[in-house]
Amino acid sequence: MIDTDTRAEDPTACVVYHGRPDIEPDPSGPRWRPAEELFAGVTSPAVLLVDALLLERVGDGRSLPDNVVIVAADGSARDALGRRAEMSVVEMADKAARREVLHAACLLATARSAALHAEEEFQELSRIGIALMCERDRKALLRSIVVEGKRLTHSDGGGLVLVKPDRDGRQWLHPVLYQFDSIDAISDAPVPIHPVDETSLIGHTALTKQPVVVADVYDLQRDADFQQGMEFDERYRYRRRSMLVVPMVDQLDHVLGVLVFVNRKTDPTARITSKEAADRYVIPYSDREVRLVRALASQGAVAIENVKLYAQIERTLESFVAASVSAIDLRDPTMAGHSLRVAALTTGLAEAAERSDAGPFKDVRFTPKQMRELRFAALLHDFGKVAVREDLLLKAKKLPPVLWERIDRRFDLIRRTMELEFCRARAKGATDDDAALTARLEELERCRQVVREANDPSFLHPASPEGLVEIAQRTFEQCDGTVAPYITPEELHFLQVAHGTLDERERAEVELHVTKTFLYLSNIPWTDDLKNLAAYAYGHHEKLNGTGYPRHLTGDDIPIQMRLITIADMFDALTASDRPYKPAVTADQALEFLRSQGESGLVDLDLVKLMAESRSYEIVETNWTEP
Repeated sequence: MIDTDTRAEDPTACVVYHGRPDIEPDPSGPRWRPAEELFAGVTSPAVLLVDALLLERVGDGRSLPDNVVIVAADGSARDALGRRAEMSVVEMADKAARREVLHAACLLATARSAALHAEEEFQELSRIGIALMCERDRKALLRSIVVEGKRLTHSDGGGLVLVKPDRDGRQWLHPVLYQFDSIDAISDAPVPIHPVDETSLIGHTALTKQPVVVADVYDLQRDADFQQGMEFDERYRYRRRSMLVVPMVDQLDHVLGVLVFVNRKTDPTARITSKEAADRYVIPYSDREVRLVRALASQGAVAIENVKLYAQIERTLESFVAASVSAIDLRDPTMAGHSLRVAALTTGLAEAAERSDAGPFKDVRFTPKQMRELRFAALLHDFGKVAVREDLLLKAKKLPPVLWERIDRRFDLIRRTMELEFCRARAKGATDDDAALTARLEELERCRQVVREANDPSFLHPASPEGLVEIAQRTFEQCDGTVAPYITPEELHFLQVAHGTLDERERAEVELHVTKTFLYLSNIPWTDDLKNLAAYAYGHHEKLNGTGYPRHLTGDDIPIQMRLITIADMFDALTASDRPYKPAVTADQALEFLRSQGESGLVDLDLVKLMAESRSYEIVETNWTEP
């Protein structure tokens, strides 16, 4: 078969096509072919001699490929084609003159064909470069480089060898990928690891940083420092002939790797498994292939560096997120592990939604990047708590510690006061017996117990302890004669907190952590695939009916990512056994509470049902408290 690409660079490869010209073909000139072959489709440089018999077929010549140069062979063609006939041999009796005209036409066709090929190569390399720069997966990138190189060079085989230093700084060649059309099964690294030195063709290329072209590996030049072992051919029953080895050099002039291409073929379907097949189908690599692969190697080196930098950025982001979670845990040791569990619950529920082939989530799908963004948002949803006062984060009871201490001491004082008043009354002749004092002290202890119980937080079924207000209305006489209440209005205010341990002011301060989370995360220059991270973390306390905070979003304004984090956060808050201000509940109790919240229009009821049905919450190892 004819290598048309090589012919396009060689003026002698031009072919003159004719109908029935009035001149005899010159054996020493260009090759001659019937015009029908040209009309069948030819991409090589071509000259078409047009006479009266071809005019109808050629028309005005505009349907012919741009690489065809039209030469008028007689007066009819010259008159009909006009300027479309770029040259003419009409009325040229001298054969030498006609030969010069045809030679000039071939030169023009060759130059035009080369220009067309150069434009095509530029477009192709641009396409490949863009594709390589957009690839972030390292394995896929390396495979693309080899595949594109094989295609550009029409090679039967291609491979990529990376250069890696050891601990001592010595450079080694690490084969990472080889592909051969003629070998059905080949290992990813059929060539062993070698040092970068002159003993091998690849090592020589890496040292010199210059491409090497070998016409026949079985006939190397005698002065070559390297030798090609034949173990590969014997192992795979293959026949190597031509080779092209090109270094991949980065912007700092460091060799990242070496591209290797084997057996440039004239027939893409040929299998090179014998010397006879190599003799028939394999041709040497030309300057064109060297030029293309050098460009590909440069693009590949930049793309590999970009992937390496991208991976470093990924690791940096992962490390930052991990460090942030650790900071949150250190700030509030009672919630250690909460962020990790919420992230696991969130992604587990998201994966369950993806598996749904019917119902409200049948069209829900997340790309790997979206899933990573969701996981990061879940991990950092409480990042703003690093700015919340520690006494609020660790508040285990409704009363601030100082107020509870004050109440406890006051009840001790009331007890001593009762005992003292009883003794004074007895000294003045009162008839009260010990039973009366005991009854009063028992009543006092009951009041203290009511206050103690009121100080404990309630979550699932909040209720104000019976008799608390009545106790607050009781008074006693202090040592200075003034009258004081059992419970002050400030203390009663905290004891009557309905949910949790925080009053309105304290809760507002803690709730501010959501806004602070958004502000902190928004100031971080996230990559484009993480652009929604801060917004998702910002909305994990929003409710579908608008009663959430801080923006009071409703319905469709709350994307599924926020809904997922909200449910995961609530589930872990209910079931976690490491909160000093509340007892843990079982998974079933937590799901029942979430279901009630969904039926009330606060959270996504469909997601709650999905969590229960898929049992995605079992992804985390939580120590459930048995009822």
